[in-house]
Parts: sequence; structure tokens; C-alpha cells
Amino acid sequence: MFVVDIEATEPVAAQPVTPRRRLEPSAAGRLAAPYLYLAPALILLVVWTYRPLLQAIELSTYSWNLLPTAPMRPVGLSNYQRLLALPSFTDSLWRTVVLIGGLLPFTVVLPVLIALAGRRVHRRARTAYQAVFFAPFLVAPVAAAAVWRWLLTPGAGAVDRILGSRRNWVYEASSAPWVIIVITGWQLLGFAVLMVWAGLTGISGHYDEAARVDGASPGQILRWITLPLLTPTIAFLVLTTVLLSPTLTFPLIDTMTQGGPAGATTNIYYLLWDYAFHSFDAGLSAAAGVLLFLGFGTVAAVLVWISEKVAFHDD
Repeated sequence: MFVVDIEATEPVAAQPVTPRRRLEPSAAGRLAAPYLYLAPALILLVVWTYRPLLQAIELSTYSWNLLPTAPMRPVGLSNYQRLLALPSFTDSLWRTVVLIGGLLPFTVVLPVLIALAGRRVHRRARTAYQAVFFAPFLVAPVAAAAVWRWLLTPGAGAVDRILGSRRNWVYEASSAPWVIIVITGWQLLGFAVLMVWAGLTGISGHYDEAARVDGASPGQILRWITLPLLTPTIAFLVLTTVLLSPTLTFPLIDTMTQGGPAGATTNIYYLLWDYAFHSFDAGLSAAAGVLLFLGFGTVAAVLVWISEKVAFHDD
């Protein structure tokens, strides 16, 4: 016979479950979170940009011939004084200005005209139209230099045959700088056209439609609507040309002219390299690099300030 304990079978009342409190980040954690995400990029920026820059500034105060066994002799600011007194330095600055001025038509004027003309091309043919101009940008500079050097062979090259001349385009001081400008501009044209196309894509077609309703002509739409809205893109192209043209011409100069003839194609960037690896004057090369950084940094800051002012005025 079984005895059942009634008290033991009564259901037990459910105990209320206290929900876990969500841990809120502290104020310090909230402030540190963005920097933790940026930390890898900042570390690489310091290691690969700012640390070498500081080393270059330090090296510019020494006299050293790049030999590991040679002592580094501190000379203070004498490298800067010697650099500013060299005619080759001032001449290279002027050649750099001419180079930038000669490239601006290829990176600003022609891309705007080509991109505007591309709007009239039929949609199916537009891809081929764009590819024709962008293809030279994909060619390696050294390969482009080899091909153009063959095309410019005196008397036997395609250029002399077309023009009916026997001019030595690469090794004449009057023509060599323009050869470098034309080849570099030919390569950068496709990139610049692509940037202008992107800028035109960002312009709403409603502006043109509203202007046509008000009776504006195509020329007035271009002058007062399209070009002002393209100003940020044009400012970016000018900034890119100023900052990158001395660097982008280096492979062409080193392959075709080696800075000649008679230094006619030696710009400031190639001169910096020449001081270090031809003259083996590390201090002078570092001083030129520091001045190059300060000069182009100032120009970049001015151009960015102008582009921001123009963009703010357009808004």
C-alpha cells in the first residue's frame, strides 16, 4: 500500500527571472573605439611615411656618401645653403613648372572636351569610345618609353616619316622636354577623362531640363551649369597633376634621356635621385627631398583650400 505525500506534490511557484543588465561601454571606451579601428592605418602611416620623413630631415643635416663604412659627419644647414646656391637646383625647379604647365592641357582641358563630346556618342558605342582613351593609361611607362623611342628614331621612325623630317627628338635640348610632356600626357589622358566622366555622371539631368525650360541655350547651360558643377573634379585633376607629374615622368626620363640632353629633362624629382645615386651625396639629396616636400605640401594646401572654397560657394 502506497502513501502519497500531498504536500510534496504541490507545484512550486515559479521564481521571477531577473534579466541580465547589458553592459554599457564607458565614456573612455566610446572615445577609444574609433581610434582602435584607425590604429592599423595610423601605424602603417607612421612607419612608412612620417618615420622616413623624420629620417630624411635628420639626414639632411649630415654629410654622407651612402657607404656603410663611411662616417656620417654633421654639417647643420650647410646642405640647404649649398643646394640653394646650385644652378642645377633652380633650373630643375623651372623645368618642373614647365612640365606641370605642359601637362595641364592633357589632364584638364582635353579631358573636359573629350568627356563632353562623349555625351553625344550613342550608348552602345560609348564603351569603345571610353576604352580608346583609357587604354594608354594601362601601358607600363617603361614599355611606353621603348615604343615611343622607336617611333621617334631619327629619319627612320614613324614620326619623322609622317612629318618628313630627320630630327633627333629625344636628344635635342629644344624638343626632349616636350617629348616627355607629350608621352606623359598621352598616358594620363585616359585617367583624367575617366574622372571627368565620373563628375558628369554625378550631375543631375534635372538642371539641364530646367534650364531648357527657361530658354537657356546649350552654350549657356555649359557655361553656367555644367562647368561650375565640374569645378571639384577639375580642382582634383589640377592637384593630381601638380603633385604627381614629377613622379610619373621619372620612368620615362630615366629610360629615354637620363636627364639629358644637357640636363634639359631633369626636373626636381629626377635631380633628387641624381644627387643620391649618381653623386652619392645623401645629405644633399635629403635636403632636396625636404624642400620638395615643403614646397609641394604648400601648393597642395593652397589648392585644397581653393577647391573647398569653390565647392562651398557652389553649394
